[in-house]
Amino acid sequence: MKRREFIRGVIQAAGTVAATALSASQVLGANERVIVGLIGCGGRGRYVAKLMRDVPNVEFGAVCDVYDVNAASAQQWAGARARAYKDFRKLLEQKEIDAVVIGTPDHWHAIPTVLACQAGKDVYVEKPLAHNIQEGRAMVQAARHYHRVVQAGTQQRSASHYQEVARIIQSRELGEVHYVRVWNFSNRFPDGMGRQPDSAVPDGLDWDFYLGPAPQVPFNKNRFLQNYRWFWDYAGGTITDFGTHRFDTVHQIMGVDAPLSVVATGNRYALNDGGEMPDVLQVTYEYPGFTHSYEACNLNGHGLGGRTPGMAYYNARDRADRPNGEAYYGTNGTVFADRIGFEIYPELKPVPPQDLYESERPLASGYRMERKQVSTTDATGLHVKNFIECVRNRQKPAADVEIGHRSTIVAHLGNIAYKNRQKLHRDAAREDSKDAPEASKWLGRSARKPWNLI
Repeated sequence: MKRREFIRGVIQAAGTVAATALSASQVLGANERVIVGLIGCGGRGRYVAKLMRDVPNVEFGAVCDVYDVNAASAQQWAGARARAYKDFRKLLEQKEIDAVVIGTPDHWHAIPTVLACQAGKDVYVEKPLAHNIQEGRAMVQAARHYHRVVQAGTQQRSASHYQEVARIIQSRELGEVHYVRVWNFSNRFPDGMGRQPDSAVPDGLDWDFYLGPAPQVPFNKNRFLQNYRWFWDYAGGTITDFGTHRFDTVHQIMGVDAPLSVVATGNRYALNDGGEMPDVLQVTYEYPGFTHSYEACNLNGHGLGGRTPGMAYYNARDRADRPNGEAYYGTNGTVFADRIGFEIYPELKPVPPQDLYESERPLASGYRMERKQVSTTDATGLHVKNFIECVRNRQKPAADVEIGHRSTIVAHLGNIAYKNRQKLHRDAAREDSKDAPEASKWLGRSARKPWNLI
């Protein structure tokens, strides 16, 4: 049976019991050394891998990248034992590798994850989980079929302050919460990444392998390294790159896992750099009991606005105030939450109804809850530690692949609604739209051979 046919068989057998259980040699003791391979050695991949290397009894045995410069950089810090590969399949053949970190561009998340599961490796895969919804479902099913630990790189799941916000909201201390707002702002105006002509492939880069399942195109600097995220062939723009983190947190805090409907508007209004994504995107999601709005703006960095002394807001540069975050609007107060902590802004106590204009009514004395401010740091280190613990004890990780898939779906649905230009009502069972069948063409894609495995 061909590998492609076998993988498709696994994908189609959703929820089936794995053909073989883990062997005794694959179950590690609490202090046993874990040998890890890094697939995708760019900046984020190296950052996550270095944090993982700091976990006791973790060693990197191999690194892999289609660009020799990245692979050499990773091999330098990984140590003499680490071998360098250009083809991730060769890395997966190494029996001593227990787990892999996948830090590739988005369009290269699914296939290495599925093949790693097939090879008996556990997986830490960066967000967004997959390039499209069909790939994400394939990753979930491969993890379940092979009984692998697969952790999505949505590290906010491991942050204690987000867990505290979830407790505050789910215990109704904030009152009733019927509106949630999420935003990602950055000012890339006017030229963004700039315009670049097609050019020769850099030395040491396998451009055809880099493109993989995406269409064949000439090399262009803007489609390489960090700029890939502005092209539909490889990514989904700000909403999948940054929004996925926030959607995962909304699910965690509000105790939900899927929207009922989604509608979006936006455009590429001003950026003049050849990118394909909207530079302004506004998405409204309907959930049971609350409305959730998402805003991505690449033309301004101020986000929510305002700044509290002592709070170092994530990714805030110069005078950009709160460029990223979530706000949960309750009847007793508002929680502003970010990676660096959270703040509670209480509402005034209610006053008896009076036959007066709003501006003439007396203010209440006192507040419905206490003002609060909590500062902390990014939780990526805790997240990778959680992954290694689960590699050893075989428990589900904090951001299990199913959790990562459901959070990533929210971002994909926002993009699909933007492209389709009409409201979509979600069919949860089919992970599709109930009333816009034409939107189904964006659930997956026809991958380029020989990478049409999913």
